[in-house]
Amino acid sequence: MDQDPDRDEADYHRPVLAEVVVELMAPVIPGVVVDATFGGGGHTRRLLDEFGDDVTVIALDRDPEALANARGLRVSVVEANFADIGAAVGSVTDEAVSGVLFDFGVSSHQLDEAGRGFSYRQEGPLDMRMGPDAGLTADVIVNEWSAADIARIIRDYGEDPLARRIANAIVAARPIDSTATLSTVIADAMPAARRRAGHPARRTFQAIRIAVNEELEAVASGVSQAVDLVRPEGRVVAISYHSLEDRIVKQEFAARARGCTCPPDLPVCGCGNSAEVRLLTRKPIRAGVEEIEMNNRARSAVLRAVEKVAS
Repeated sequence: MDQDPDRDEADYHRPVLAEVVVELMAPVIPGVVVDATFGGGGHTRRLLDEFGDDVTVIALDRDPEALANARGLRVSVVEANFADIGAAVGSVTDEAVSGVLFDFGVSSHQLDEAGRGFSYRQEGPLDMRMGPDAGLTADVIVNEWSAADIARIIRDYGEDPLARRIANAIVAARPIDSTATLSTVIADAMPAARRRAGHPARRTFQAIRIAVNEELEAVASGVSQAVDLVRPEGRVVAISYHSLEDRIVKQEFAARARGCTCPPDLPVCGCGNSAEVRLLTRKPIRAGVEEIEMNNRARSAVLRAVEKVAS
């Protein structure tokens, strides 16, 4: 999820596209729903309010601070990366899972807490870990990686055409000791036109954060496992905030929805492949104007969903 300076702490607890999530999950209730990215707990609260005792929620998050929001809620809590969703769910229940919800990206709370090192607008350590399970920190990338490797992640994860220029500036400025210093180094490396077009450090901070937390690998692993995890007619709902996440979700869902892959002129199927899911969202669902006005985080949200096909 791209960082957005206009978000506030209230957005952490206000779930994005909550009514759409409720509508998509309604057909699989009563049942077990996994909130694989618990965060502020907004989606879980909405599900519990809507379905009461008919829904059993398993709340996953790799950030122990986020799981503190589950206090007082009727949920099973697991501190885990959603990349390991299969093992995490298996550790608390043997019941069939009816639905899985993903709400990807960094939360407003994590951005607002300077000590986590996510914000390019505040002084903080070069950390950017979403949870203690992350083995890498932003400090290692910024102060130890080669210019070529830094440029690669800025290009691939930040989609910034000035990746090489930024990487060279970072290496030349070492040692860099804080997010504020890094932000200044990036800004000083930019041409004037870029400095006027939004914060110049936004894409680089996004790229470093994605690399530190292996976010795209986690999305691919988590979504794939979720499709395997849900029961027949169960549902997987994924909310993404930038094109890299959404592309992974879209491709995984499309691949699982594909049936026979034989040439169209072959009279009899020879591959034996059959669709594993049915697409519930042929086109992605986006928030309306009213929701975006109430919750700025919804502005870039894209929701896709599938239903497991009965075998």
